[in-house]
Amino acid sequence: MNINEVLRDEPARQYHFPVSAERVFLAHAGVTALPRAATGAIAEFLAEGSADAQENERHAEMVRRARGLAAKLLGAQSREIALIGPTSLGLNLVAQGLPWEKGDEAVYYPRDYPANVYPWLDLERQGVKPVALQPPEQGVITWDVIERALSDRTRLVALASCNFLSGYRIDIDGIGQRLGERGILFSVDGIQTAGAFPVSVEHVDFLSADSHKWMLGPCGAGVFYVKESRQDLLRPTVLGSWNVVSPNFIAQDGIRFHPGARRYESGTLNLPGIIGMAGSLELLLGVGIETVSARILSWRETFLEAVRPLGWRHCLETAGQEPSTRSGIITIAHPQNDPSAVFDKLTEQGVRLSLRQTADGTRYLRFSPHFYNTMNELDRVVELLKQGE
Repeated sequence: MNINEVLRDEPARQYHFPVSAERVFLAHAGVTALPRAATGAIAEFLAEGSADAQENERHAEMVRRARGLAAKLLGAQSREIALIGPTSLGLNLVAQGLPWEKGDEAVYYPRDYPANVYPWLDLERQGVKPVALQPPEQGVITWDVIERALSDRTRLVALASCNFLSGYRIDIDGIGQRLGERGILFSVDGIQTAGAFPVSVEHVDFLSADSHKWMLGPCGAGVFYVKESRQDLLRPTVLGSWNVVSPNFIAQDGIRFHPGARRYESGTLNLPGIIGMAGSLELLLGVGIETVSARILSWRETFLEAVRPLGWRHCLETAGQEPSTRSGIITIAHPQNDPSAVFDKLTEQGVRLSLRQTADGTRYLRFSPHFYNTMNELDRVVELLKQGE
């Protein structure tokens, strides 16, 4: 896809992204609307699956392709990718599959999205101590913040690549490299960056990400990355006929896992979801993740420049975000305007966004545009915000 040609041709944009004909969709940090690349692939699978068995060699090849596309997205090897969702499943496989010892410590962020909090809190049942990070602002997690929480018993650090509320992107490579030098495992919830920004797992041990946000894929189809050198360390905790070697579907007396990350796929795969996800990944990789991220950041900066004169401020306005920490999550508030009322008004006018709040009850509007959103759509949203003054 030549994205510049599509953006200049509104009928073509609406064809490839049908939601664009209905509303201004700015909620990709929530649950995305599916592009035609995904729905077309799913429809084709469903048609074939209604005429014969859902599993055949062509579908198996499509799964292999999805595994390869996901590996390319993360800079990994196909044998390091398990095709499972949701994100919480991968995170729990890490939490429950590592050989913890009593007194080990797991560092986490208590104001993260719940899926990346509860698995680590639950480790207390195994005698593991969850150690909470305390950054100065929502999600602003730097190496200095992490280092203060480390001890000689730290076994793992679990972080989100980007905070779901503030949109702060962490330095995955820098943090991962420093943790690796200390022999500390690194688990990443990558759902808020995979598909929107380049993500490298060179210094990551585990990464989990469902496709239903920035990857533009279906709910419940996702990626679980496990570094090859960690696959013997991380034991699968959900067992079935797909990940345990069972020749001719006959259960064996012992348990022997299939090689590669397939060992974390216990049973029948979510074929419609995985095939749809593959369609979306082909789209994104065809456009180019660098192009995608550049467009998202350009939209973000233009939008913030337009709404600041109206009194709206980013939730990290005073934190002085460096360009490398910015994301497509634009969370704003106004000193006088009620975010709930503005949210209702925008929703009524066909703008899809999110209403979020902090633990202390402060509410924000959260916009999360993708690469196919246009400046005309930005102007429309800004005009609606002006009308609310």
